[in-house]
Amino acid sequence: MSCFGTKVTPDLYQNCCNGNSLCEFDGDMSSIVTAPVYVQQVFDAVRFNLQGMKTFNEQVFSPCVPPSHRIKRVIDIRCRRCFNPANVEDPKNLTLDVDTSISGASFLQDAKGNDLRVVGADGTYSERIMYAETSDCDEKCMGTPVFGTQTVSIYGNVVIELDLLLCDSCGNETVFTVGANVNMAEKEQPMVLTNFFEICLPSTMDTAFLPRFTEFCNSACEARLATNNTGRDLTVNAEGRVSGNLIVAICLTCEKKIVVPVQLCVLSTGYAEAPLQHNAICTTFPSLFPSGIRECDTQNCREEAEDTCEAPPKRPQPKR
Repeated sequence: MSCFGTKVTPDLYQNCCNGNSLCEFDGDMSSIVTAPVYVQQVFDAVRFNLQGMKTFNEQVFSPCVPPSHRIKRVIDIRCRRCFNPANVEDPKNLTLDVDTSISGASFLQDAKGNDLRVVGADGTYSERIMYAETSDCDEKCMGTPVFGTQTVSIYGNVVIELDLLLCDSCGNETVFTVGANVNMAEKEQPMVLTNFFEICLPSTMDTAFLPRFTEFCNSACEARLATNNTGRDLTVNAEGRVSGNLIVAICLTCEKKIVVPVQLCVLSTGYAEAPLQHNAICTTFPSLFPSGIRECDTQNCREEAEDTCEAPPKRPQPKR
């Protein structure tokens, strides 16, 4: 059980938790102030879905079915990406290599021909700086269209689990789970998905910063029996080893964004503070962020400061 009381319920077997909300508003509009923030604004974005499929014939699952049991039906089929947190370069990790080329604009490059990359919202060098001749559309106060081609190379493994309803010779039923780690494609011969897109580019003339291009994809996998028939798609040999015919689909959601650095004015209720977890010996702790500057007239602040000052004590005069 958590010592800090952040669990959802007092149930000892509840292993999940809720995140803390760092921002609160009591409804008092007098506590709202304006604050300038220096951020990246999304000028345009496009999103699309892609899918790739692969069939597996007589895929072997483990462990073996217990003796004197038969498969009655399949209760559930689960599929998830293979990921090794101890080695992000593990060849079994399901990996997406995204390659994007554009027409109507260009990515800035250094003297060695490498694309210039800057830090994005994810904290990595995930943004490329773009340039295009936008003067024609700038006169109309409109953006310049840019066309692109995306190629996604997929390789690595997925983990498939089957929940089987078994029945023994006495008619007793039990749920039995088998699994397999299957390879979708090798890095040398990946599964390749291609699509086209159009995106809008802001002015590159009337700005101190050139627009940036960023992209990201997320993958999921789904598995099903090839013919959706347990008797035809699953077989059990004499040793109890299960093999089956499956169709596995890799489902992708990709998004492209054009972002530009801007300064915005936002309404704020003040700095956010994370809740404290009380389990300490120290009586005082330092602050993490500076205090907000109080908005008041400089002269008034000075007068208030002078009012709070006390006159220094007089020194005693020496006796003669």
